[in-house]
Amino acid sequence: MAQYGAKELANSFRTVRGNTLQIAREIPEESYDFVAADGVRSVSQLLRHIAYVDILYYDFHRDRHIETLKGYDFGALIVRSTAEEVKPLDKDGIIALLEERGQAFASWEESLSPEFLAETFTDHMGQNPKTRLEHLMSAKEHEMHHRGQLMLIQRLIGITPHLTRQREERARARAATMAAR
Repeated sequence: MAQYGAKELANSFRTVRGNTLQIAREIPEESYDFVAADGVRSVSQLLRHIAYVDILYYDFHRDRHIETLKGYDFGALIVRSTAEEVKPLDKDGIIALLEERGQAFASWEESLSPEFLAETFTDHMGQNPKTRLEHLMSAKEHEMHHRGQLMLIQRLIGITPHLTRQREERARARAATMAAR
């Protein structure tokens, strides 16, 4: 039976972060203030939000080792995270932040024992148990959600996302192979 554990969790997070970093590098610094619509984050804000989402996972699982979300102060966590996200950084600083925090988070995930990942915690009503593994997988899902936003922004500013370019190149290579037969 296939086992999905700490190593796989960390590797999948590294893959997602690598794709996010590729996008961050491809968007020109002059577009980091671009806002796709009123009321949404700029490119810079979105990338910093992605970089600091680890605060939530560390607080739940490493620092507090919560067993329930009942009584959890999400407001305090949002204040703490937002205080970090608003610190001014240029493109190079944001990329370095994404690299550093991403590697630290993946290394921490990789260190987690199967027993730790199997532990459960409950929602704010003390119900619906979820494993720590299941919740830690949502860090990757959260980043992929925001990366989708970044890919749409790339399109809006005239950049074809790298994953699309790679898919198109594979299609061209297949077509060339078929034509050569």
